[in-house]
Amino acid sequence: MKKKTRPRKRRRKNLGSVPGTMTYTGSKTEQEFYIEVIDFSKEQCSRTVYNDVKDVFRYAEEENTTWINVNGLHNVEAIEALGKYYKWHPLVMEDIVDTFQRPKIDEFEDYLFVVFKMIYYDEERLVTEHLSLLMGQGYVVTFQESKTDVFDDLRKRIEENRGRVRGEKSDYLLFVLLDAVVDHYFLVIENLGDKIEDLEDILFEENDVDISKDILNLKKEILRIKRSVFPAREIINRIEKTDFNLIEEHTRNYYRDLYDHTIQVVEYVEVYREMILSLMEMYMGTISNKMNNVMKVLTVIATIFIPLTFIAGIYGMNFDNMPELHGKYNYFVLMGIMLVIFIAMLLFFKKKKWL
Repeated sequence: MKKKTRPRKRRRKNLGSVPGTMTYTGSKTEQEFYIEVIDFSKEQCSRTVYNDVKDVFRYAEEENTTWINVNGLHNVEAIEALGKYYKWHPLVMEDIVDTFQRPKIDEFEDYLFVVFKMIYYDEERLVTEHLSLLMGQGYVVTFQESKTDVFDDLRKRIEENRGRVRGEKSDYLLFVLLDAVVDHYFLVIENLGDKIEDLEDILFEENDVDISKDILNLKKEILRIKRSVFPAREIINRIEKTDFNLIEEHTRNYYRDLYDHTIQVVEYVEVYREMILSLMEMYMGTISNKMNNVMKVLTVIATIFIPLTFIAGIYGMNFDNMPELHGKYNYFVLMGIMLVIFIAMLLFFKKKKWL
């Protein structure tokens, strides 16, 4: 019977293509494409959704701070048009639609480019989303594959003028966006920790349950989380220490605090990774102990029946000169002897605590 294999996500970028060629490597080609724009100042705020990328060009001329959120990386033509208008580098445009791109940061003369990974649970399923952020004078543009993200609370804060976002510039807007992503890292880590504790309880309370598949799934999840979280630490550190002129000095304190949060997340990931490996070792040890107990019982049974089999073998031989065979009660005597041997060996094994 042919073994069924699970389909795996493969890189679909054409090998040998010219650097800067935009090729969407994700699988969400059926997602709706739209652009959400939140334009705000300390006094006012507007939130508008557009389907045509040309409608957002006018925000580049305004003095307000603008958050442009592009949903749907499969629409390469629209994203390319936006990049040409803002004069972004072709390699930046290539990385925006490349969902396999590792988290990174690139500094240009008049804008900052950051690739991040959003991770969250959707009905017990770990989701990893490719997120690109471009921060320039008076604007931050975010690119994501689908409309599901971790910024709903931030949108409400901006619209309701809670916090200090409306009174700050684009450098602070970039901070709160990254902070929202990192905050969800903590939620994912807490969920992962609960799963590990549940498996530990199952392992020690239920002896006959098979949790190897659950442990393997947790191991895969922690590896996905690690690939997303570890580069984030270096990204935040570079932003905090860079001399980029659009990041004001008082905002660096917030990035410094965010860097501490990423360090904490990394430490949690390492701890839970060790716990998962220990959990697998404990599970394999439990399986080994069960097998040892089974083998011990079988060995004891075999040992008990060795002398009984020996006696039965002797008197099962077809010899004529065996006087014990002709006695009237010899059969019952022999069965009694075998019973005594059986009970004596049971008591001996019990005394040795082998049973």
